[in-house]
Amino acid sequence: MDENPGGRRWWHGAVLYQLYVRSWRDTDGDGYGDLGGVIAGLGYLSWLGVDGVWLSPTMPSPDEDWGYDVSDYLGVHPDLGTLADLDRLVAEAGARGLRVLLDLVPNHTSTAHPWFVDAASGRGARHRDYYVWADPAPGGGPPNNWINATGDPAWAWHEPTGQYYLHLFLDSQADLNWREPAVHREFEQIIRFWFDRGVAGFRIDVAHGLYKDAELRDNPPVTSPDPLAGRFGQQMTYSANRPETHGVYRDWRRIAAGYRPPRLLLGETWVRDLGRLAAFYGHDDELQLAFNFPFVFAPLAAGDLSGVVGATLARLPARACPVWTASNHDVGRFPSRWCGGDERKTRLALLVLATLPGTTVLYYGDEIGMTDVAVPPGLRRDKMSASGGGWDGSRDRARTPMPWDASPAGGFTAAGVTPWLPLGDHAVRNVAVQRGDPGSVLGLCRRLLALRRAELGGRIAAYERIAAAAGEGLWAYRAGDLVVAVNLGDQPAALPCPAGEVLLTTGGGEPAGGRALGPWQGLIARRAE
Repeated sequence: MDENPGGRRWWHGAVLYQLYVRSWRDTDGDGYGDLGGVIAGLGYLSWLGVDGVWLSPTMPSPDEDWGYDVSDYLGVHPDLGTLADLDRLVAEAGARGLRVLLDLVPNHTSTAHPWFVDAASGRGARHRDYYVWADPAPGGGPPNNWINATGDPAWAWHEPTGQYYLHLFLDSQADLNWREPAVHREFEQIIRFWFDRGVAGFRIDVAHGLYKDAELRDNPPVTSPDPLAGRFGQQMTYSANRPETHGVYRDWRRIAAGYRPPRLLLGETWVRDLGRLAAFYGHDDELQLAFNFPFVFAPLAAGDLSGVVGATLARLPARACPVWTASNHDVGRFPSRWCGGDERKTRLALLVLATLPGTTVLYYGDEIGMTDVAVPPGLRRDKMSASGGGWDGSRDRARTPMPWDASPAGGFTAAGVTPWLPLGDHAVRNVAVQRGDPGSVLGLCRRLLALRRAELGGRIAAYERIAAAAGEGLWAYRAGDLVVAVNLGDQPAALPCPAGEVLLTTGGGEPAGGRALGPWQGLIARRAE
């Protein structure tokens, strides 16, 4: 199944850009971003220097979970546009050298999906086995102790048919039964439908889920405070992370490899153990990219981040391509979570993301240092985290509109239209102001992406950590022909080795005599001969 005899694939060294469609740009004046807005922003994305775009869910949905509750896998949400609009987006992006990935949600559907509507009509319904149904426990009540992402029981009682159905998210998101062969056939048709339309691949939601324990055994208690260990005191040992899930991705990979160029499978692999993460790559026959959440949740500290990077690269199988990201629509924005709004730290984090080997994923607004927005309770739209939801506050904080300029509507929508979520400090931090300032965070990010494409594009660069001579905040490494040094600390740090030509610094003055970095300063240099 060699997708490329030379071993290079388009995502090697590439930068993908996660774009939350409803918050990108509103072109029809309803306060919600749309596909027309994505098309209008393609010039900006091309100028920025990304290689591909991952769109948040675009399929029809009742929006109980803003598209992650799909009611039709073969269409486009009418609030966002039409199938013709999506076809046009793919074509116009392709003309600019940009690839488009869609968000695919195979773990569950909306209870408004025709499959579930039929399944709920009776125990003998055609689609009954498409979902996970179970009788009450012997003493009554839910079949086991599983909880959902809000902390409530993961089972909803369905009185008409006298059984519970499983929902690991909202009760309007019923979990599919991947032990049913017909579900496999349905999704093979779904992915071919979109691949045939020129979609470059999928980001796969809850990629670690899909299969559930056949015996529906109770989950064990959490033994670690690590957020990846579990939620609400429970490990998801039996409600997710089952080995049978890997067979799905082997099947999908064979389909993806049959297209030219090969299609990409990027998994939301919410796992703590790096060995388990590596397993999603299989023997280069499952996912091509798997999100590294131990990296996302590591502190912005030299020992922590370098430790995750080193351990990841040591565990990944041959030819596996690591993927690095720090923000998304669930976990929040790294300029807030990692950096506390400190621009020096934001610049340094962008430098790291741009120089690690493999694939980098930026979240919309990362490039301008966009921070989380405090959304008042009365304006929140996210039902999943309405009461905490197991997330660090409302997820709406990281889904607010893109600030294009300093106008009252932020350039997101027409004057006088109320955006679906409030704007943040857009008068101070916006694209227009930063695009005109080469020294801005945006200016730095664009230079970083250009440097990445020139030096690391088209390959998985070799990585080697350089032992630090002094300064516990110093992290230095070689990436291909580059030497990267970042001082993730409040004290100056001596460089551990002589660097060649300095290609880029994060600001705050040049390194002292080429021998030391100031606090929260970083550089990229040419590797000395």
